[in-house]
Amino acid sequence: MKVIACYSIKGGVGKTASTVNLSYLSAREGFRTLIWDLDPQGASSFYYRIRPTVGLGAAGLVRDELTLDKVIKGTDYDNLDLVPSDFSYRNMDLFLDGEKKPKQRVEKLLKPLEEVYDYVFLDCPPGISLLSENVFMAADVLLVPLIPTTLSLRTLDQLVQFCQQEGLNDFSVLPFFTMVDARKVLHRRIVEELPKRMPSVLTNHIPYSSEIEQMGLRRAPVNIFAGHTRPAHCYEDLWWEIKVRLEWL
Repeated sequence: MKVIACYSIKGGVGKTASTVNLSYLSAREGFRTLIWDLDPQGASSFYYRIRPTVGLGAAGLVRDELTLDKVIKGTDYDNLDLVPSDFSYRNMDLFLDGEKKPKQRVEKLLKPLEEVYDYVFLDCPPGISLLSENVFMAADVLLVPLIPTTLSLRTLDQLVQFCQQEGLNDFSVLPFFTMVDARKVLHRRIVEELPKRMPSVLTNHIPYSSEIEQMGLRRAPVNIFAGHTRPAHCYEDLWWEIKVRLEWL
């Protein structure tokens, strides 16, 4: 089982859209795939038309009152399951802070599923927090979406510095560009120049497009309702490249 966390310090960079589209492509290929929606906004859960079960929520998972398999729900797509978020996830850091080994709770919860799934995607809220440190401990790969702007690059540098300072080196950081507008000189320049100083940057990127914006209305991955469009093909190419990188781990 490979754990793929779609994570960024910055919000609004396409984490959820990427999680939804890549997880769908994984399942479409026949891989047993799970998404864990860790963001209290619950956007992945919304896209996949999954409502959370009213109950113990995040507190129950953190305190061992609930196991992950008890809250997994099937989606409308074969091979694809989801752990829905709920608003209690906004207090996840508080729940984690009261536990022994608070940085290892997500990893511990996922461990029993090692023989059940091929890929687990974590849709992560933005920012550096105790929850994000849990994600770092559990993940094999951090997929870091970047808009080609100065501020987005700055948050990538902050993430790399944090990982170095904390000695976090058990996972690969794979940045990739989203919302790329080839008409903008700055976008073109950043897309071209960043891989020169950071070879781990994925070569495939996702364009700015109306089809991806429509995911919220359609409540489906872009490959479902616009499978012949450029954004759909770009996500397919990105998923192929991610799988190749995973084979190197």
